[in-house]
Amino acid sequence: MLKMISWNVNGLRAVQKKGFEEIFKELDADFFCVQETKLQEGQIEIDFPSYTEYWNYAEKKGYSGTAIWAKKPALNVTYGMGKKEHDNEGRLITLEYEDFYFITCYTPNSKRDLTRLSYREEWEDDFRTYLSELKKKKPVIMCGDLNVAHENIDLKNWKTNQKNSGFTPEERAKFSELLAAGFIDTFRYKYPEVEGAYSWWSYQFNARKNNAGWRIDYFVVSEDIKDKIIDAKILPEIMGSDHCPVELDINFA
Repeated sequence: MLKMISWNVNGLRAVQKKGFEEIFKELDADFFCVQETKLQEGQIEIDFPSYTEYWNYAEKKGYSGTAIWAKKPALNVTYGMGKKEHDNEGRLITLEYEDFYFITCYTPNSKRDLTRLSYREEWEDDFRTYLSELKKKKPVIMCGDLNVAHENIDLKNWKTNQKNSGFTPEERAKFSELLAAGFIDTFRYKYPEVEGAYSWWSYQFNARKNNAGWRIDYFVVSEDIKDKIIDAKILPEIMGSDHCPVELDINFA
């Protein structure tokens, strides 16, 4: 079995002071992905000797950024999706293995005033095309903060958020298009009716204490490996960020 973890740490230096290395070791994942590292190269000292590490930094300081620690080195690694308009923000890392592609993603936020919504829709279309092309070659496992709660069940206060970033009809429709292109939301595949399962909470209004959250962190896999999924989990007990980690357990044996 492979254990995979994805966590938007909302600043890796900040979460390092809150026990990141201990959490990392305790989870003992085969793949550990983080988003929103908010780092440039050389700004942090962190070493897990039994892992190979892959970093994609944003050009803009203190912004975005992704990383993967993998117990088994990849055959190939790609940063970004090969489109200049998307690839300077450190959002994508793709690792190729014999049996699958493994991708971590930090999807652009459409911003509170939705000024980035049209760009976000372009990103979604290009990313879906990118994943679909990979899927033609071998199975795909993708994880990360996708900045969308897909259905009403995926956030606490859905009625009052229908025009807000992360729950607009446009963003939700793009996620539906991704699933229609042959991909599976692993958590909903395993737990179609579970309510109150969230991965992000605002720092305001005691949102986490009251579990007034959103499920915006995902493991998505191509349909051809859905039968290999053992479990999909959300780990809200792990603190340190406004997001909690999410987990996929999958068996390629």
